[in-house]
Amino acid sequence: MSKKKDFGGFVYSTDPNYQPEERNSFFDNVSADKQVLRIWLERGKGGKEATVIKGFVGSDDALSDLAKTIKSKCAAGGTAKDGIIIVQGDHRDKVLKLLMDGGYKNVKKAGG
Repeated sequence: MSKKKDFGGFVYSTDPNYQPEERNSFFDNVSADKQVLRIWLERGKGGKEATVIKGFVGSDDALSDLAKTIKSKCAAGGTAKDGIIIVQGDHRDKVLKLLMDGGYKNVKKAGG
């Protein structure tokens, strides 16, 4: 099945010559060294811990690729959405090292 084009809310036009513009997102071009990421630990119900990485600016594909890499290196599950990556367990030190090695320069541990 082919992927649908997203015309950014375009619904209908009476102009027969109208061509909707393809969206060129600013976020697709943000390099790793300009990202400002913060890593901290959150505790949930039942004492479960999760490593949270916030501040990612970029496309959803880039976010999911980064999350997939982090989760595989940490051997843990997790999720990625809205610029936030959540990895199950306390992996702050490992994630910090992975991001620094991956070219992310402005990465710090935050909170407590």
